[in-house]
Amino acid sequence: MRGDEERLRDVLEAIERIEKYSARGRSAFESDELIQNWIIHHLQIIGEACRSVSGKLQHRFPDIPWPKIAGMRNILVHQYFGIDKDAVWAVVENEIRPLRDQIEKVLRGLPDAED
Repeated sequence: MRGDEERLRDVLEAIERIEKYSARGRSAFESDELIQNWIIHHLQIIGEACRSVSGKLQHRFPDIPWPKIAGMRNILVHQYFGIDKDAVWAVVENEIRPLRDQIEKVLRGLPDAED
């Protein structure tokens, strides 16, 4: 069974992968279906990983919007053909970098026993 640290590292890896292609800008995102699918897929991974983080850890770090992240995952998975690309890009532009910073902070605060 995957622990909290592994799930948080999954989040960071997905963020890195999103940043790799989002760096090409919004026009590339808008015009390239593969980039759209890549970013959406990795947002789903982030949501799934955050949804699976223990309640104890979520309670310890309430500044991270755990339910909101999981909710985004649910929208992306269950309303695939109705996904709002503007909303996805807004998440990429406004929320990915702060989330990365928060997750890195959480990982620095985990006890060595969870390594």
